Amino acid sequence: MSSSEAPFNAGHPASQANSGTAPGARLSPAAAAPAADGRWITSHPTVLSPPAAAGDSRAPAQIGSRLLAVSAGASAVLTVCVLLGGVASLVLFCFDPRQYHFYPVCFFHRTTGLLCPGCGALRALHQLLHGHLATALRFNPVLIVSLPFLCWIGGRFALQEARNQPLSLGLRPSWLWLILAAVLVVSVLRNLPGAPFTMLRP
Repeated sequence: MSSSEAPFNAGHPASQANSGTAPGARLSPAAAAPAADGRWITSHPTVLSPPAAAGDSRAPAQIGSRLLAVSAGASAVLTVCVLLGGVASLVLFCFDPRQYHFYPVCFFHRTTGLLCPGCGALRALHQLLHGHLATALRFNPVLIVSLPFLCWIGGRFALQEARNQPLSLGLRPSWLWLILAAVLVVSVLRNLPGAPFTMLRP
């Protein structure tokens, strides 16, 4: 190599000097990029990041907090319902619906003159709270007969809520349709004229 070419080659990168290209020629971006040092790759291995999780790691905690919030809300609603039921029972025990007229009226009976399935329920509950079962059955037999079933449903819901289980009746749809049909039949019979059916009227 002549002394005139040595300063020229020293001013260019080693990649261009060893690539065999003519001095001053334009290089492609790939050729112009400096080659990676093998010693760096050997002494510093590539660190691979862990694969992204399918869901956020905070998701189970968030779901648990939501379930606790729902459970607390359901417990609060159940507590309020129990308190309201206790207050209503106390009012019914102290004030006879036949003498006090601040109780809600049946708009169906007022409009049509017919008895609905709930007509006489307040008077029946008042008599039942005083221990008069026969009189309570005369006012509303459907309600009095269904009270054990309603208490069972309430106890089942309370137990499921205490165990953080989903609420369910535990009955087949056929049983529900049978109960509904019985209520409708009694409602029709208590509106029919005649001596046998007057026993179903309040």
